[in-house]
Amino acid sequence: MDWKTLRELLSGVNKYSTAFGRIWLSVVFVFRVLVYVVAAERVWGDEQKDFDCNTKQPGCTNVCYDNFFPISNIRLWALQLIFVTCPSLLVILHVAYREERERRHCQKYGEHCAKLYDNAGKKHGGLWWTYLFSLIFKLIIEFLFLYVLHTLWHGFGMPRLVQCDKVDPCPNTVDCYIARPTEKKVFTYFMVGASAVCIVLTICEIFYLVFHRVLQSSRKNKSPGGHHLPSSASRASTCRCHHKLMEAVELAPTTGNDKSQASAPNLTPI
Repeated sequence: MDWKTLRELLSGVNKYSTAFGRIWLSVVFVFRVLVYVVAAERVWGDEQKDFDCNTKQPGCTNVCYDNFFPISNIRLWALQLIFVTCPSLLVILHVAYREERERRHCQKYGEHCAKLYDNAGKKHGGLWWTYLFSLIFKLIIEFLFLYVLHTLWHGFGMPRLVQCDKVDPCPNTVDCYIARPTEKKVFTYFMVGASAVCIVLTICEIFYLVFHRVLQSSRKNKSPGGHHLPSSASRASTCRCHHKLMEAVELAPTTGNDKSQASAPNLTPI
């Protein structure tokens, strides 16, 4: 897995994230991705090879291992990291869509036309909802994977001895021993703790985002005169009307009395 490419993609999210989002991304890469790549993969790399059972029955060891480890912890963590970090790419894609829309707008109406967005990366309108949806999706994924991890192994611990009972082709109850169970338990608790920290940061960011939005709305409602910034649709409409007026002035006859010339509007690019 090329974690470097994923890091380069997600590094652009920092430009559009809140303070909690930047802390979350740092925790993910330092305490989860880095630990996963440097240490966790090596600890769990030989789990099936050193899974020792007190039987010589062909196939029994493999079946017992599959019965206790339906999916490896290391692969489950890899899936969790991928699903948790990918929602952040929605924000980058939405910002890229805004920038492309702004570019086409300027190309069609000219550079002096009013812009659709004051800042393409500012979290308002649809981008705010995209950002909030990405946070909620990350939160659901974190809880889901923690539930799966807790359910599959009956807790976050790692026993030294597991028993395989009434599983074909094992003839009777078979005792199997896991390699380095204490070390694997330490890494399991560490990854679960890092995931819990990310959950707390995501919840804080959701509350911060909603609180900031409510505060902005209350300030706009209390502003004197009720002046609001024009939306992107109204800006585009104003710009189109402006260009139509400009075209009408250019097509108007250049000769005429002073009264008609005085009544002609003196338009300048917005």
